[in-house]
Amino acid sequence: QVQLVESGGGLVQAGGSLRLSCAASGGIFSRYAMGWFRQAPGKEREFVAAVHWSGTFTNYGDSVKGRFTISRDNAKNMVFLQMNNLTPEDTAVYYCNTGPRYPGGGLPPDSLGDYWGQGTQVTVSS
Repeated sequence: QVQLVESGGGLVQAGGSLRLSCAASGGIFSRYAMGWFRQAPGKEREFVAAVHWSGTFTNYGDSVKGRFTISRDNAKNMVFLQMNNLTPEDTAVYYCNTGPRYPGGGLPPDSLGDYWGQGTQVTVSS
């Protein structure tokens, strides 16, 4: 059974940093794209970042480019999201997602695949 478990969320002041982690189990993820999406209250789910299975390529949503960095450790089946210079607009539940669809360009994806974590809350105070 595939399972994704996020951690690292919390409350931080504007301008601060957080590092999210997602641990995957129950499947072979080394050939899957891994990424993050977020959903704020009253808003649609938003693509944040994705990393190719090789770790070589990354893709970011426009609102986080230059501030967030995604990385992965295939040996540990984990993906990370380093979030710097956070603003209150980054407040949301952040979800880990994995699957075969790495977003190479064009419109932001709705998902990378069928596997989702339960989410971790990130709250940025002004």
